[in-house]
Parts: sequence; structure tokens; C-alpha cells
Amino acid sequence: MARQDSHPLIQAAHSLVPELQTRCEEMEAARRLPFDLAQKMAQAGVFRMVTPAAYGGFECTPRQIVELLEVLAEANASAAWCAMIAGTTAMNAAYLSPETAAEIYGDATAITGGVFAPMGRAELDGDDYIVSGRWQWGSGSANCSWLCGGALIFEQGAMKTLPSGRPDARMMIFPAAEAKLLDTWSVMGLEGTGSGDFEVEAIRVPRRRSVSLVSDAPVQDGPLFSFPPFGLLALGVSAVALGNASGALNDFAELAAAKKPQGSSRTLAQRNIVQVEYARQTADFRAARGYLLDEVEMTWDMATHTGEIPTARRAALRMACTHMVRTAADICRSMYDMGGGVALYRSNSLQRRFRDAHAITQHIVTAPATWELTGRLLFGLETDDAMI
Repeated sequence: MARQDSHPLIQAAHSLVPELQTRCEEMEAARRLPFDLAQKMAQAGVFRMVTPAAYGGFECTPRQIVELLEVLAEANASAAWCAMIAGTTAMNAAYLSPETAAEIYGDATAITGGVFAPMGRAELDGDDYIVSGRWQWGSGSANCSWLCGGALIFEQGAMKTLPSGRPDARMMIFPAAEAKLLDTWSVMGLEGTGSGDFEVEAIRVPRRRSVSLVSDAPVQDGPLFSFPPFGLLALGVSAVALGNASGALNDFAELAAAKKPQGSSRTLAQRNIVQVEYARQTADFRAARGYLLDEVEMTWDMATHTGEIPTARRAALRMACTHMVRTAADICRSMYDMGGGVALYRSNSLQRRFRDAHAITQHIVTAPATWELTGRLLFGLETDDAMI
């Protein structure tokens, strides 16, 4: 299945590839996306893949989002991850009033990020919330002009709940300058994402700068904003895994064509066992990619024709995303294994592909627990599907 490379944003992503490839080690050493590279990516528009067209964004189709992130992740998974987080966070713009959305997302070079998980507390105070909290996994936060953090809502000291009985939680959006960034990012994979903690203490956030992707309805029209928001996030995670696995296959092919194991006159590529495993992993990659894009297209078709995505369709999309992430990790492990001792060195990209792939598997939207959630739905069992 060919990429839709005619889209200008995907063409822009291709233009970034050479620099993204050459700066992987620099990013890992710095443990973050360098400011100048973030600015180049912002100027190319890759952080605005989801931003509504009303605010100058690209409002890409889900397939275009997958293929854009695939290009970036083939070159540099950490940079692609930062693009994915900034891009999907901009989904908030579709839920805000036009005036507020323009204030935050109107600047074409602005970068936004944040964490959905309700790790904060927001006490209602007139037209504002008084917000305190500390959030983990703030990918790309050092380059953001705006951040958002999920918070449980309290009124007069009592936690508010939704009609379902679920706690009322909203994402609070605030200038990044109001947050303190904490250097907690010392990890195994996706080292270059700068996904450290950030915190705020008793800041005032206007109610108009809060969003719930669970209980609010989007203000912006268009099929992209009928697409399940958590499905879109899962799609972004799986697209980075997809591109990273594609890069691992390419990197191993280059290694295998040149490397001769000790005591052998044949290259790795000339060994039967390597040929079999490489073909098998390539088939698994193509099958997982095709499955993912097929589910994307079926979900997008519903979004464009009815504007309503039933639970079964959302669950089907999530299964394909989880399958892609797990398959990608298996592929990267296999390429690392076949690379032999040379793959152990930091100078070899296969060890980074391996580490990044397994870091991606830890994201909650495609973690192993999603198999249980979607399995319950397949069996028709009663299930809280708000996060599907």
C-alpha cells in the first residue's frame, strides 16, 4: 500500500528526514528534541497535522496522519513521537470556542503538548479553576508554548462526577511558562523525546481553557472531529511504531548486505536462516500495516458518511493499533537479534530501534490491557467504553 506522498505535509516530512537521521545520537545524549530542530519541524507544519483548518492547520485524514508519522519515525522515532504528541494534543482546538482556540492554536509555529491522564486537581472558583498537579510523560514539553494536563474537578471541596458515575475530569490548558519542568527522563527507549514530568501549583485557568474529550462535543465540524479521539491517539502511537519497525527492516537489510560473520565468507544476506527470518518479518510487517490501514479506512468511511462511530468499530480500530505496536516490537527484536554483537553498540541503529519499539509498547492506549478491553466487547460483555 503506497503512501499518499502527494500531500504537502508528507512531502515536508520527507525533507526533514536527512537531518532527523543524523541527529538521533545527539537527541539521545540531550534526552530531548533540540530547540532548533523543533522549530524546523514547526515551520514545516508537522505539529499541525490535526489542527483544524479554521486555525490554519492541515486537518489531515487519519491515513495521512499515519503515513506522515511513518516517514518521520523511519528516520527518528523520538522526533516522530514528539510530532505525534503535539499533533494529537491539538485535537483540543476542535472542542474550544473559536476565540480561545485561535488564542492557543492560531500561531502557525506554536507547539502544544501535555498529558490526558487526570493527575491534577482543579477547584472551581467562579469562571476559573485553581489548578495544581504533577504530570508524567510530558513529551516535548521543553519546546511547548502551551501545555495541558488532565485534572479531577472539585467544587467546594467535593469531587464532581459525571452522570455515568465516573469522576469529572478535564484537561486544563495553560501557558508553558506557568509550569515547572522536572528532569525525570532517564529511560531505556525514546530517550530523545524529553518526556519528563511537569507540575503547576495553584495556577488560575479560565474555564474556557478546559476540555473534556469524554463529555464535551466538538465545536468544529468535519469528519476528523467525529473520529474517536482516543482512537486517533492510539493511531498516532501505532504509526510511530510502524515507522520505527520499517526503519529497522531497512537498517538490517543494509547491515546484512555488508556484514560477514566471523569465520564466514558469506554475508548475512547470503545465509538461508537470515533470508527466511527476514522474509517472515517483512510479511508480518506488511500484514500488520495493511490491517491497520484497512481499519483506519473503514472507521474514516463511517466518520465521513454518518459522523457516528459505534463502539464495535472503535474497538476494531484499537485492536489494529495494539496489534501494530506489538508486531513492530517483535520485528525490531528480531532485527536486533540477527544483527549479532555489532547491534549491541550505540553506534548501531538496531539497538535504538529495539529500545524505542519496546518503550512504545508501554503507552496505555496500546498496552496489553487493551486486549482485555476489546476482548470483553467482542464477547458482548458489559464494558465501560468511554476510553475506546
